[in-house]
Amino acid sequence: MAQLTNEVEKHTALYVEAFNAGDADAVNAMYTDEAVAVWEPGVPLTGQARVDAVREFLSHGPRMTAVPRQSFVTGDTALLIVDWTIDTTDADGNPERLSGVGADVLRLGADGNWRYAVDDPYGGK
Repeated sequence: MAQLTNEVEKHTALYVEAFNAGDADAVNAMYTDEAVAVWEPGVPLTGQARVDAVREFLSHGPRMTAVPRQSFVTGDTALLIVDWTIDTTDADGNPERLSGVGADVLRLGADGNWRYAVDDPYGGK
């Protein structure tokens, strides 16, 4: 079950919790319907492709840590700058550590909860 929040400061922690639980439905619920995710630089994903990518990635049991560095809110839009690491396995099954500085744009929904509109984990580059 997705844990959405009306407090932008809590969004990252709830996302990490769902991600580390491997709960693809909860993770996907934290995005707007039209959200864009750029998990591979230069390759934006939207719609069903984004949903499927979450399911596939989480099936490998990755573990994430993420710490918001900065947040800016104006009206129904927020920008989060987030330091993150993910411990996972590569295509050959070897341990791999991914890390970056994300630039995440969140939108406040009609239900009063924040969701990703743009998820760019390598936005700091």
